[in-house]
Amino acid sequence: EAFFTSRRHLWTSRDAEGLAACHAEHGTLDSPMFGRREGRVAIRQSYQSLFEIFPDWDYQGEPLLIDDDRVCEPFSVAATHVGTFMGHAGTNRRFKVVGVRLFTMADGLILHERRMYD
Repeated sequence: EAFFTSRRHLWTSRDAEGLAACHAEHGTLDSPMFGRREGRVAIRQSYQSLFEIFPDWDYQGEPLLIDDDRVCEPFSVAATHVGTFMGHAGTNRRFKVVGVRLFTMADGLILHERRMYD
């Protein structure tokens, strides 16, 4: 729980480098937005893209579900679509999305993350 609590300020400050540092060097990320990313560098690039497309990305994590090395975090996000996303130019419209992030942890870092949005 402490690991995820410590990441809150990284989301608030939209710190792509800091968020990526929470992933294992050769970790993986599966995202509906960015597809499969392998390695910390590619994961950092996905965070950077996210914050460029949605500069006011307001991530709100909910209470965690933890089972040994697996963690589930329901969340909600409110943001404005500013940059080009999936081929669509920015609309400057606000939106809200809810979802869940599933993590496998190893050695105090995120080994694998899977994101699902509704």
